[in-house]
Amino acid sequence: MVATLDAALDPWLVDTLDPWLRTQRWFPVKGSEVTCTPLGGIDLTLPSPSATAGSGEPRVRVLLVAVEAPAVRTVLQVPLLLVHAEQPPSEALAWRSGLAVHDGVGAPSFVAAWLAAAEGPVTEASVRAQIDPLASRVLTGEQSNTSVVLAGADGPVAVLKVLRSLTSGDNPDVDVPRHLVEAGWDAVPAPLGWLRATWPGAEAPGHLAAMATFVPDAADGFELACDHARRGASFTDLATDLGSVVASMHRALVTAYGTYEHQGAAQVAAALRERLAWAVPFVPTLAERVDEIEAKARALEQHADLPPRQRVHGDLHLGQVLRSHGRWFVTDFEGEPLAPVETRTRPDLALRDVAGVLRSFDYAAAVGGLTGEAADGWVESCRSAFLGTCLGDASQHAQVLAALELDKVIYEVVYESRNRPDWVSIPLHGLDRLLA
Repeated sequence: MVATLDAALDPWLVDTLDPWLRTQRWFPVKGSEVTCTPLGGIDLTLPSPSATAGSGEPRVRVLLVAVEAPAVRTVLQVPLLLVHAEQPPSEALAWRSGLAVHDGVGAPSFVAAWLAAAEGPVTEASVRAQIDPLASRVLTGEQSNTSVVLAGADGPVAVLKVLRSLTSGDNPDVDVPRHLVEAGWDAVPAPLGWLRATWPGAEAPGHLAAMATFVPDAADGFELACDHARRGASFTDLATDLGSVVASMHRALVTAYGTYEHQGAAQVAAALRERLAWAVPFVPTLAERVDEIEAKARALEQHADLPPRQRVHGDLHLGQVLRSHGRWFVTDFEGEPLAPVETRTRPDLALRDVAGVLRSFDYAAAVGGLTGEAADGWVESCRSAFLGTCLGDASQHAQVLAALELDKVIYEVVYESRNRPDWVSIPLHGLDRLLA
């Protein structure tokens, strides 16, 4: 698919929807001076006969918007329904001259048109026949993307993830699960379909969305951990099991992608310095800690015997895992939403994923309401249980793991300052502890 310009409509859509866009959880930049510019759009064609008969046959247009702010430029995907209406409907986002604009994500017409255009197993009649577009529902709670549960007569079948910030080339959240399933690893929801397009400025076709098997009766790992913390209940058994699953994921990633020579601890130290240089312009108070972080980087350069690099999850934390029927499933292989795609797909240390989970235990304790010694004890028990099965002997790479935690917490400070300012104290507390 190729993005097409609608010179008469797209500029009006972007101007009119601009205030609404900035309030959405998936809008990529908050609290900065941002400009939104129309980049074109993609029209999805409803199947015939329409799977949404009686709904009025709207036009399904995926609006593409260039979002620019200091040091940030991304292409935003905004699926819309354009419906003829004599009067402005109360639920419409905008209306002009008999044309009503609605949010398209989750709408039966959007789902039907997406399924008709998608690639992969979803093209098989047996898969598509299980899905009723009228039974779709949008999940709440996501930050950088939007997910829609697709269901049929027997209940949920799949989850359609609409990628909000687009990148050219294969998105890792589509590519990696496909490779893991091919490698025989079954702790990831199996991919069922995907849709790609090309837009102005894209070097190669990029993914717009991906569909994967629904995980039934699943509990979000972060919410589960927060609930345990809130009740003062132990999470160690679940952390032990999660450590085993993460270790098996890394082994499967090696099977699927192989390993790569590592250049040594100096490379990790350089990445830490690069992360800090990236972060300081966004959060100037980090400049007060530059000397301490630099001291950690210099000490790290003396470390030896790093494991080889490999493909990794890239943004692993408790919110990226699901607990279902006594098993953990790993999801969301897209990587850090703020990082360029070439960074997110670059081979790295598996220890970076481990550091992400360790940081997540801190978040769960804080959000669960634990403080002081109670929080420290709960977090330490989770860390020990997780590391025991994920790494076995964690002491061998303790210094490198601590540096990767530091790298992660610097990213968190920037992310929270942009998206959840009320949470920024959590990574700042972690930063101070790591530097102590």
